[in-house]
Amino acid sequence: MLVRAITAPGLRRWCRGRRGAAAACFPLGRALLGVRGAEAAVFLQGLLTNDVTQLVAAGDAPPALYAHALNVQGRCLYDVILYRLHRSTTEEPHILLECDSSVLDSIQKHLKLYKIRRKVTIAPCPDLSLWAVIPGEQPGDTSSLPKCADQALLLTPDPRAQVMGWRLIAKKGANLSEVIPGSQIGDVQDYHRHRYKQGIPEGVKDLPPGVALPLESNLAFMNGISFTKGCYIGQELTARTHHMGVIRKRLLPVRFPEPLPGAGLPEGADILTESGKRAGKFRAGAGELGIALLRLAHANEPLCIRLGGDTLRLSAATPEWWPRAAVK
Repeated sequence: MLVRAITAPGLRRWCRGRRGAAAACFPLGRALLGVRGAEAAVFLQGLLTNDVTQLVAAGDAPPALYAHALNVQGRCLYDVILYRLHRSTTEEPHILLECDSSVLDSIQKHLKLYKIRRKVTIAPCPDLSLWAVIPGEQPGDTSSLPKCADQALLLTPDPRAQVMGWRLIAKKGANLSEVIPGSQIGDVQDYHRHRYKQGIPEGVKDLPPGVALPLESNLAFMNGISFTKGCYIGQELTARTHHMGVIRKRLLPVRFPEPLPGAGLPEGADILTESGKRAGKFRAGAGELGIALLRLAHANEPLCIRLGGDTLRLSAATPEWWPRAAVK
């Protein structure tokens, strides 16, 4: 069994003291892939933007990392979250890789293409389930979840941003009320709405493979890249863009005056200023919220999308969790 259930009395006491405020657990349609072996971290190090060797370092190794796998042109292929399952440096490295379920086969092929003679095994984990956990009272307020909660299976802060709460990996069919007492199962659409409100991209709709650029996708803001690690695929363009310090477009949360029609908007729809200048492209959304790649020069202007004879108004916002230096 990959993950052991561990009792968490501190977590139970906390939940009983919340007086009705419940954490919401959202079942995610993301896939989990196990990468295991003596060279697991070194193998992934050359394929991902973040410093994966942190997961096997002695001392206070992080439980999770966010990263992108890039193509040779420096564009995003896959957005992933890595989880450390081994408990110490004396154990064989065992890393779980979370990815969009629609690209599970292609990411396996991608990894095996570069595996060569590395001492690693790569296999899906269909016996595990993945959940997003947003603490109660105010969505994204992770300060209310106790630090001892990581004793319950594998429960760890989302490495991308504090506003995204926690990630939970459990056995398939696990009783969430036993893992997080008092928690409620939420509608996954509410999770996506929360993501869009915060401007957090996830999956192939938000990050089209071979199209999205990592720094325009706020990878640095989400702790997903190391600028000091060694070489990896796609590093050259990414490093050059970083050192030039000029990023003219970024993914931003957008809001419509009313919920989008059932069919939604076509992915990649042009976003225009009132004068008709191209301001960016719509990526994806849920209800009245969405995410779009916008030119920062037009981000504070009234924006619209023209579909046939209709004009849909929208506005963009700068997320509060962004580094202050990024807000100009």
